[in-house]
Amino acid sequence: MNSPERLDGRALFYIAIALVTWSSAYAAIAYALASFTPGEVALARLTIGSLCFVVLLRARRAALPRRSDWLQLAVLGVFGLTAYHLCLNYAETRIASGTASILISLVPAVTAALSALWIGERITPRSALGLGVALFGVVLVVLTSGKQVRFQPMAALVLISVLASAVFFVGQKPLFARNDMIGVTTFGFLAGTLGAVPFGLGLPHALTLAPWSHIAALIWLGIAPTFVGYLTWNAALKRAPASQVTSFIYFSPPIAVLIGWVWLAEQPGWLTLLGGAITVGGVALANAKRRTPAPAMPVESSAVKEC
Repeated sequence: MNSPERLDGRALFYIAIALVTWSSAYAAIAYALASFTPGEVALARLTIGSLCFVVLLRARRAALPRRSDWLQLAVLGVFGLTAYHLCLNYAETRIASGTASILISLVPAVTAALSALWIGERITPRSALGLGVALFGVVLVVLTSGKQVRFQPMAALVLISVLASAVFFVGQKPLFARNDMIGVTTFGFLAGTLGAVPFGLGLPHALTLAPWSHIAALIWLGIAPTFVGYLTWNAALKRAPASQVTSFIYFSPPIAVLIGWVWLAEQPGWLTLLGGAITVGGVALANAKRRTPAPAMPVESSAVKEC
């Protein structure tokens, strides 16, 4: 019998690792794009990640998913990984970073809606309110942290990434119940890597011309944000509802501001800090458990006399 899904300490630990590694991806992508095309970055990242998952699959002797799930996983891998990374990489070359940060923060809301429609997860009014409050906090963080925000037609690529990410997270969720999580993730990544091949055919030649520092950025992307990030994220998705897990994506912009504060001495303004606090409060509200009233103690009938 499967244990009930809940956002426990282990799930929160997995989410924290995923968010920290994913927060490093945007800078690494921007750095790698100096020597590689968006398609080449996507192919390199997914290839390295897939190789890591294959090694883990063999080491753990995990089973591949059921054959009946292969087609669904292949579609999820191509849409949720190939399309997501291609659109995000191309968007980073065209739109302002603040615009991307705000739009990508729509992932939790879209995931919550898909979770309710697709797999029947119940979204309470409190959770919906918390997601809205957290999104407001993210917008405040981005607008007050000095990032450029310009909404232009190419921003539609980020919206495709948002939809692809939500479909990928929610679509995998039922498969974890009847398959090994590592097997599901590995198969999806192999499909996503094959889907990226036509867009990165120039990667071998580009590798011979690129400086080592840009190649190192690709290796970091493949190992940290891709392999470690998706592995821990899917481990959290297996333990807790998809809508709850993805609500923590709202923490990405505040984490980026915090990293800049500690690492680069970029002092955030009080409105930025307020936005971060609102984001934290919104996520906490979205994941707050409803208190169930304690069962009433049975009242002893007055007709029963003491012995």
